[in-house]
Amino acid sequence: MAFRLAPIILLTLPLAARGQVLEFSSNGLQYQALTRQGLTVMHARMPQAIRDFGVLQVAMNNGSPHIWKVKPTDFVFQPADGRPPIRAVAERVVIADLFRNAGRSEVVKLQAAYEQALFGNQHIRSSNGYEQRRLSALALGDRGVKAAAAASALTFVEDELSPGASTDGAVFFPFRGQPLGPGRVVALINGQVFEFRDE
Repeated sequence: MAFRLAPIILLTLPLAARGQVLEFSSNGLQYQALTRQGLTVMHARMPQAIRDFGVLQVAMNNGSPHIWKVKPTDFVFQPADGRPPIRAVAERVVIADLFRNAGRSEVVKLQAAYEQALFGNQHIRSSNGYEQRRLSALALGDRGVKAAAAASALTFVEDELSPGASTDGAVFFPFRGQPLGPGRVVALINGQVFEFRDE
């Protein structure tokens, strides 16, 4: 009997090594979290879109002894309908687009939804995330500049996460101005694949 179980155990080892996706709800959002080599990545889909983008709330916590270089373009959305994967756009692209095209009210709606999700989630405690960027943005004046500043505070930015550091932000996917539909999120960070479940 032990001999017959050995192949089954060997077949399941790669699945266990990939890490287990944890799912939970907070403030009406469905989160998925996955840890690989000490870096925990968590995300939830935001229920609204802004301009041409579908939006994902992302938070990361570095529990490893290493520095992790992270950026929004590490994230890809794989639609379930067979369309090609959609890579998230860099923060400078989002900020420039919102500065040129988005009204302040659009950004404020997304900001309010993001804050509700963030501040109501006991699992997200960023040392260098949205709240720190928001406080910096409050110092700016002009209306167009304020919309861009609010967008830049929301946007997940390229960063180097030191051991013990954490960050959060919104990741934007060019998705015809609609919330992300059925599919899965995959992130490739420093050579590590974070593959989440289909939603």
